[in-house]
Amino acid sequence: MAVSYLIAENLTKSWGDKPLFRNLNIIINEGQKIALVAANGTGKTSLLNILCGLDIPDSGEIHQKENLRISYLQQETFFEKGLTINEVLFHADNRFIEIIKQYQNALKLYEKEINTKSQGKLDLAIQAMDHAEAWDYELKVKEILEKFELTNYEQKVDALSGGQRKKLAMASILIDDADLLVLDEPTNHLDIEMIEWLEAYISKQKMSLLMVTHDRYFLDAVCNEIIEIDQQTSFIYRGNYSYFVQKKAEREVAEAAEIEKAKNLYRTELDWMRKQPKARTHKSKARIDSFYDLEKVAQKRLEQKRLNFNIKMSRQGGKILEIKKLSKSYGDLKLIENFDYIFKRGERIGIVGDNGSGKTTFLDLLTQKIAPDSGKVIIGETTRFGYFTQEGIQAKDDLRVLEIVKEIADHIDLGKSIISAAQFLYHFGFSHNLQHSYFSSLSGGEKRKLHLVITLLKNPNFLVLDEPTNDLDLFTLGRLEEFLLEFNGCLLIVSHDRYFLDRLSDHLFIFKGNGQIKDFVGNYSDYKEMQEFETSEEKKAVKANRKIDTPPKVTTDKPRKASYKEQKEFEKLEEEIANLEIEKEELINQMNSGVLTPDDFKNISKRFEQLTEELETKELRWLELSEIIA
Repeated sequence: MAVSYLIAENLTKSWGDKPLFRNLNIIINEGQKIALVAANGTGKTSLLNILCGLDIPDSGEIHQKENLRISYLQQETFFEKGLTINEVLFHADNRFIEIIKQYQNALKLYEKEINTKSQGKLDLAIQAMDHAEAWDYELKVKEILEKFELTNYEQKVDALSGGQRKKLAMASILIDDADLLVLDEPTNHLDIEMIEWLEAYISKQKMSLLMVTHDRYFLDAVCNEIIEIDQQTSFIYRGNYSYFVQKKAEREVAEAAEIEKAKNLYRTELDWMRKQPKARTHKSKARIDSFYDLEKVAQKRLEQKRLNFNIKMSRQGGKILEIKKLSKSYGDLKLIENFDYIFKRGERIGIVGDNGSGKTTFLDLLTQKIAPDSGKVIIGETTRFGYFTQEGIQAKDDLRVLEIVKEIADHIDLGKSIISAAQFLYHFGFSHNLQHSYFSSLSGGEKRKLHLVITLLKNPNFLVLDEPTNDLDLFTLGRLEEFLLEFNGCLLIVSHDRYFLDRLSDHLFIFKGNGQIKDFVGNYSDYKEMQEFETSEEKKAVKANRKIDTPPKVTTDKPRKASYKEQKEFEKLEEEIANLEIEKEELINQMNSGVLTPDDFKNISKRFEQLTEELETKELRWLELSEIIA
């Protein structure tokens, strides 16, 4: 039978006049890895603070297993001033540290005085080391600290960057040997390589975990239960994220059917209530009580937060953005060196690389927030940037959300229709009450979401997004992805969210360090597959070289094999050519229809010429690659 670590009963919490959740019930058992999922501003962090004893609920109770040890990674990391990395990691309440100290002291005593007393103390210390499996602790700590690049134990925490402090907090949590780990957005501010290591580490460890994260691949790989907070109550799904998505959809369909049925019955019962005299029988009173229960269901509304529209984009000319021999360094740190690229219409590029490798600097150079050391960034006359930065927005005055948006636009042109700023906010999950909230009262995720809305409202045709997924809830991420899939302009994304990159990018800029940027055809999963393939081939080559003394003869007349990148480019070209052929046929049919206006015919003819040129270029490249692959 599973041991219950923590039981929360009927928890209720409000933030001022805003109710966050009511009568929540949560059970965390030994060995469970649970994810908490909810929209921004619905109380995820508040709930974690309550469960970890940093806040109290308005009502409800929490029961913990006796002597339960909880380690809590908060979104914002705070350390006491003046501490070293060593003092943060190896604090006194770490039971391993105490056991190892006792063993070392007993060993010193035995070496100094070999007698029955010292032998007995050493035997007890060895038994404690065996029981706690503390012999492996040092190796475990070393693996974690090397991975997090925290090897200078005497370095002061005050001197660490924000990303390093996050790594230190995570490392401290992982080596702390707590019974229950509580992690609030653990993947924020970590690069992809670190996230993948953390994902693999947590997956293989026997630990109990409660976590808030928007990283869908991480959720799928790590968690075996999802708790969703929706409409101020909780729903439990015993499975990973993919299972949750399926079952949530089924729940919403069933709930919508229940509400519709209740509405139909409510109309009948409401008519009966109006006709009844004041003096009622016991039987009619029971029906009246039932009527009020029915009324609650009938008046319940499932919010339709679907993004089924696209903003009318600014016109984009032939020349979009050209980079010539771009270089940027800070002292001895070389971030970008002699990089060339010409952006084409509709390109969707993801940017990945280690923290500190120059990704944000690259975006700042393209948008001309900073100047390069050498080289040029040539921006097309019609190119209009929308730049979503990590810094977010700072409201000049403490305005209401709707007032901030109206400073950009009162109405938004969707091409086929025009909607108000309030309607646009609502489609992004800002309820009518939230629209009239002051900026200062918004949660971190809500402020990020407002920054996103403002970026999109500025009618850009070239979107530059720097870590747009940080602190956004899964609902907003889904809506943002749907929006961006319909966006016809250029898209440049820095993100550690692998799912997000896979959906939205068709090739990548890989920041390799020391100023080197690699252009890769394909999305992140393609790149990961290529890395694994190359690693496998390297291992095979090393193994083969061990078996033979002399290298094989190389024949010069043998044709070279296509690279992984060329194979992917070939597959992509086949799909693109097929789509262009379909579009070409549609354009021919329209031009032959005889119903086009002169302006329409002119526009379609122009597109036909562009499309023909694109086809010729892609077909020539396809023929070139087909000879190599054949």
